[in-house]
Amino acid sequence: MKIKEGFILREVSGSFIVVAVGEGTKTFNGMIQLNETGAFLWKLLESGATEEQMAEQMMKEYAVEKQVALCDVKEFIGSLKEANLIV
Repeated sequence: MKIKEGFILREVSGSFIVVAVGEGTKTFNGMIQLNETGAFLWKLLESGATEEQMAEQMMKEYAVEKQVALCDVKEFIGSLKEANLIV
């Protein structure tokens, strides 16, 4: 699972923003604002991490239980799927 081509994450004045570029602008109009955790998970998806790997990294970074991390990862991925940002 990976982020579709044509979408990039940028930090602007302390906020994390996902915007469409190139071909992505034909299918997505607007931008998505992410919090720090969302940006952390986005970067893991860009590298091709699995849900399990993302949860493991979340546990290390944020000191959360595995079930909490897995639930958060699944919710985040579900939101990206709804926005059609994942392949």
